[in-house]
Amino acid sequence: MSLFTSDGSLRARDMGGPHRAARPDRAERRKRHWWRWILAGAGLLAVLVVLAAGLFVKLQTAPPPLALPTGRTGTPAGPVTGNWTVASGSEAGFRLRESAMGFSNDVVGRTDRVSGTMAISGDRVTRATFHIVLTTVRVNGKAQPQFARSLGTQRDPVATFTLARPVTLGAAFIAGSPVTVTVTGQLAMHQISRPVTFTLSGRRDGPALQAAGSIPVALARWRIQEPPGFGFLGSLAPHGVAEFLLVLRHGAATGPNR
Repeated sequence: MSLFTSDGSLRARDMGGPHRAARPDRAERRKRHWWRWILAGAGLLAVLVVLAAGLFVKLQTAPPPLALPTGRTGTPAGPVTGNWTVASGSEAGFRLRESAMGFSNDVVGRTDRVSGTMAISGDRVTRATFHIVLTTVRVNGKAQPQFARSLGTQRDPVATFTLARPVTLGAAFIAGSPVTVTVTGQLAMHQISRPVTFTLSGRRDGPALQAAGSIPVALARWRIQEPPGFGFLGSLAPHGVAEFLLVLRHGAATGPNR
C-alpha cells in the first residue's frame, strides 16, 4: 500500500498512528502495575500490624492467680477465737482477659496495700471487712492511668469487701487442715456496692491464718467502662475477677491502709 495519496500528500492514518495509540496503553498498564504494588504493600503492612499486635498480647507474661502458697505450713499455734488483722504478705488486685486479632492473654493488676480485720468465734467467722487501695494497683509493675480513670479512683480510691453473713470454718480448720468455704458479702467500689458470692480457701500456718480466693466481677454491675487506649486492635472482656491472698495475724483492728 502506498504511503501517499493521489495528490502526493502523506496518508495521516499511516504516520505511526498505531504506535501513537499504543503509548497510552503502555502508560495505563504501567499505572495499573504500580497500583497493584501499592495495594500489595498496604496489605502486607496490615498483616504485619496484626501480627505485631497479636504477638505483643500473646507474649505478655501474666502472673498466676493468687492462691494459698505451696509447700509445708507451720504447726497451728495460738487461739483461733478473737480479732485477726491483715498483715504483710497480703496481696489483692484484678484479672481481665485481653484480646487482640485472635490472640488473648490476661491483664493483671496487683497491690500489697490491703488492710482490714476479721473476727472469729469458735469455728465461725462472724465479721470481716477488708480494704484495697486502688490507686496503688500496678500492671506489670507500672501504674496504668487508663484503669484508674475507669475505676474512678479519684472519687473513690478504696474498694471494700464486707462479710454479709457468718461463715463456718469447721473443726478441720481448727486442727490445721485447709478448707474451702462459700462466702457472701458486699463489694463496694466505683461508689457502688453490690452483693457477691465466691469460694474461699483458708488454712492455719503457725500463728497466722491464710485466705485466698477470687470474686467474679461483671464491669457493668459497678458501671465500670472499658479502659480507653485499646482501640480496634484490642479489647477487654466485660467481666473479670478481683483476686486476693490474705495473711492475718491475731491482733487489734486497723482502718484502711490509704
